[in-house]
Amino acid sequence: MVIDPGTKAGARALERLRGDRIAWLASVTPDGQPQVMPIWFLWDDEAGEILMYSAKAARRNDNVRANPKVAFHFSDDGEGGDVVALEGEARFDATTPAGKDNPPYLAKYGDWLREYDWTPEYFSTEYPHAIRIRPTKVRGE
Repeated sequence: MVIDPGTKAGARALERLRGDRIAWLASVTPDGQPQVMPIWFLWDDEAGEILMYSAKAARRNDNVRANPKVAFHFSDDGEGGDVVALEGEARFDATTPAGKDNPPYLAKYGDWLREYDWTPEYFSTEYPHAIRIRPTKVRGE
């Protein structure tokens, strides 16, 4: 799906995908329990996909393997407005460079890595799984 910048929901989704630093990813455990966690992500304009790096032992890894359907949403404005949510299909992508070798990702999150006292190498060791999410539906105001 290509997010349509000509619609209000599409334009706002793209703005937040390009500018926000935290989003929430909902996946479902193999036994059907929904699970929502905040994530760091990068919007890949060229591919039309969301890229995230997942921790070695994150439960979402098994969730995505069992069921690639996910929901991805941003926090609202604190008063129930500015709602942007996407549905999508997630997949592991072994061809994506590690976080330490991804300049746009490091540009977006390098200051947070430093605040955590993490090196790019450490991040890549602890978050080795590149997951790409292809949006299939946009919902928003």
